[in-house]
Amino acid sequence: MFGLIFEVPGGTQEQYDKAMVELNLGANPAKGLLSHAAGPTAGGFRVVDVWESEADFQAFFDTRLGRAIQNAGIPQPQITTWTVSALRP
Repeated sequence: MFGLIFEVPGGTQEQYDKAMVELNLGANPAKGLLSHAAGPTAGGFRVVDVWESEADFQAFFDTRLGRAIQNAGIPQPQITTWTVSALRP
C-alpha cells in the first residue's frame, strides 16, 4: 500500500470542493483508492490518501487529478509519501 499527504498552503475548502465535483468519484471511482480524508488546516488544506499502489495513484493523477487540481486553482501541493504497512477502520 502507498500513502500520500498533500499539504496545500493557502488551499481552501472551496477549491477542494470544486476539484471533487470535477472528479465525480461517486460515479467514477478512482481505481486503487482505499482511503481518503481531507480538511482545512491553520495554513491551508490537507489531504491524506491510501492507495493500493503507487502506480494506481500515478495513473489517477496523470489522467484526472492533475487536471482537476489545476482547474480548481489549487496551489502546488507539498507531497509526502510512505509505504503503508497497515490500514484499519
